[in-house]
Amino acid sequence: MLPIDKQKHADALNRLLEVMDTLREKCPWDKEQSWTSIRPNSIEEMFELVDAIERNDTNEIKKEIGDVFLQLVFYSIFAREDDKFDLADAINALSDKLIYRHPHVYGQTEAEKHLTWEQLKQKEKNGNKTVLGGVPQHLPSLIKAYRIQDKAKSVGFKRATRHELISSMIERLQALDVAETEDKNPSAETEWGKLLFDMIGATRLSKANPETALEAECGKFTNHFNQLEQAVKESGRDIKDVPEGELKKIWEKTDE
Repeated sequence: MLPIDKQKHADALNRLLEVMDTLREKCPWDKEQSWTSIRPNSIEEMFELVDAIERNDTNEIKKEIGDVFLQLVFYSIFAREDDKFDLADAINALSDKLIYRHPHVYGQTEAEKHLTWEQLKQKEKNGNKTVLGGVPQHLPSLIKAYRIQDKAKSVGFKRATRHELISSMIERLQALDVAETEDKNPSAETEWGKLLFDMIGATRLSKANPETALEAECGKFTNHFNQLEQAVKESGRDIKDVPEGELKKIWEKTDE
């Protein structure tokens, strides 16, 4: 493990802040950026970091961490220009929060030591007013479902066991199959939503992360489909022109 070089970190941060102040003053693009203009970049940069982590590409991870940090520095500059706070204030607030939420490490009162992470968050000044209040509304639905279920569990709420969820899923699938066959299911989207929510719960209770599991399956499907597409190209045809039955046979063959 690399040692923590505090002076190196301080010098690097000071250098970055000086570079950003110069760019904010002299670069036309940096000058015109705002809270709203940077927001899409922030989302994209975070996904690029996740992609680099999935590939275990250390050089790319280093680069993407820098790109993500750039977004944070931009936001701190906007706040400083609005006379609200600066980057040091944000970092200190984070340190204070981490210390408060780890009473078992930093030795707060005995009562606080027995509170859960979510209960401590609700006790904070300006903290979340409800257990689920801190879940961002614009999270992708799969991640959001996992987060709200996990947060509810953290304060002792147990909606169902894994076995109960699987039984419920089987019943919902059977009901949906009959309803769609008879064309009598005006609320199909609602029922599928309940089924997916239960699937995420069952995955979580199986000690697996549904986002990670689904991402892995997407990767496998993509690789398999690429093999299918390549096999069709080698036959001198376009995939759109191959009959469905033949595509299925090629799919099964490339899966061997």
